[in-house]
Amino acid sequence: MTTRDAGNSTDSRPALGITIGEALYGLVTLAVRHGPREISLTAASTLSTLYRTGARRLTDLAVIEGITQPSMSVLVTGLEQAGLAERRPDPADRRVVLVALTAAGADYIRARRQAGAGAFADLIDKLPQDEAAALAAAVPALNRLRDMDSDRRAAAARRPGAPAQDAAGPRAGSEGAAR
Repeated sequence: MTTRDAGNSTDSRPALGITIGEALYGLVTLAVRHGPREISLTAASTLSTLYRTGARRLTDLAVIEGITQPSMSVLVTGLEQAGLAERRPDPADRRVVLVALTAAGADYIRARRQAGAGAFADLIDKLPQDEAAALAAAVPALNRLRDMDSDRRAAAARRPGAPAQDAAGPRAGSEGAAR
């Protein structure tokens, strides 16, 4: 079954999920391949998390991003040196340090998203009207998928004692682009 035929298929829901997942994965690969490379995927994802959720504890960020706390500490130090993030005391508990996005970090994420959206818009403009309309109709579901993942990762960070993944975890070797 081709991706184009996915909407007309009588296949089971899991098979449809795989077909859609493969199409989305191909688009993610395209976005990563054509995205800027000045910071790693994990660094860009961390900035994106801070943009969506606001300031977070370093340990929470490590769990959300699937890396160890020491690795996140090194990553945040690099983001600080680049002027994209800052550490600041938690107003609720002065003993706790939060990592927050700077104005430059927020600008960076917005610019990166606009560039990525522009690349996709150029491709979408080349589609027939009915296919572009089908993509537009899918936008709410796509946004819901993103929100579900964000909620899942945030819940993992709220679990007491949730272990961060070791360096061989899912993000190992992904030091190179953004979400």
